[in-house]
Amino acid sequence: MFPIRDHNPSRNTPYVTYALLFINIVVFLAYYPALSTDPHALGGFWDTWAIVPAEIVAGQDLMTLLTGMFLHGGWMHLIGNVLFLYIFGDNIEDAFGHVRFLLFYLFCGLAASAIQIIADPTSSVPVVGASGAIAGVLGGYLLLYPKARVDIIIIFIIFFKTFTLPAWIVLCGWFGMQIFGGLSTPSTGGGVAYWAHIGGFGAGLLIALPYWVSHGANRFWQRTEGHPPHPPTNAPTTIPVVRRRR
Repeated sequence: MFPIRDHNPSRNTPYVTYALLFINIVVFLAYYPALSTDPHALGGFWDTWAIVPAEIVAGQDLMTLLTGMFLHGGWMHLIGNVLFLYIFGDNIEDAFGHVRFLLFYLFCGLAASAIQIIADPTSSVPVVGASGAIAGVLGGYLLLYPKARVDIIIIFIIFFKTFTLPAWIVLCGWFGMQIFGGLSTPSTGGGVAYWAHIGGFGAGLLIALPYWVSHGANRFWQRTEGHPPHPPTNAPTTIPVVRRRR
């Protein structure tokens, strides 16, 4: 299940969101195609630039808390993160403003890394990805636009279909899967950094709270009944629907 767009157009050009998308893609293309066929070289790259919890706890390579936020472990890792940031990032940037959104994004990424390190402080497995920072964007979006409509595509083997759901269902469902994954998956070893996702999402919710409160808290929702404060886009999706044969 993947979100493919929301019906929540931003009022201003999301320059920071576009810049983050560009940086993540360019950084990935700068190292992964060349190193992906050489596990030894890729491992050395991770050792230098990725977050290694045990090293952070020892006070070493602290700069990787920032650099690791812009690295990805493969094509699907990159595509998934870019997709989520593209769909949800512009509205949070629109609400917070360009500079505050950038600070918000970076802080959520750092908070996500902190929770992942706390979950397994002795791990020597490199942690990479923008997922924690983007999870913070999702947390902020859930608080500010719970009833914004989101198109999702569900893929089952060779069949797929699109649905439109409220953002709170999509994002709460995503967060629930992260909690399930975090509780059911050993923190040691490789795989998805579920606790980073959980930490980033929680940080995004908490940081968005002052904005929500300053705009009336419950009254912020009551004015629009949880929908975006401007008319949604109703343009049809370009994703084709495969119809069942009778």
